[in-house]
Amino acid sequence: MSQLTHSLDSSLLVRDVTGDYRPANADEVLQAAQRVLAGQMRDCEVLNSPQVVRDFLRVKLGALENEVFAVIHLDAQNRVIEYVEMFRGTVSQTSVYPREVVKESLARNSAALLLVHNHPTGVQSA
Repeated sequence: MSQLTHSLDSSLLVRDVTGDYRPANADEVLQAAQRVLAGQMRDCEVLNSPQVVRDFLRVKLGALENEVFAVIHLDAQNRVIEYVEMFRGTVSQTSVYPREVVKESLARNSAALLLVHNHPTGVQSA
């Protein structure tokens, strides 16, 4: 097997504007993973697996450089209505306005919410 064939076999390929295929860069791979996980979450009948939520959030929030507060809106059967990044902050903090969270959840007729945020510095808090 030639070196070129081996490298193509182990690469994720994307089509560029000219229609030619080329190996994807790291950002394109992450974007593709986000689309796949978002689709899995949307297609999920009932959100009954913490692992699916954890994987989705790890891809959505893991590479961000600033703190983000997000909400996953759920219906009465715990199906995902929508994922919304509501607030963005600095590298170490973000401001959250509970009134806005309530307004958004009422507008979507959410029966339940998952409130999440990331720690881009890698330091977790309680």
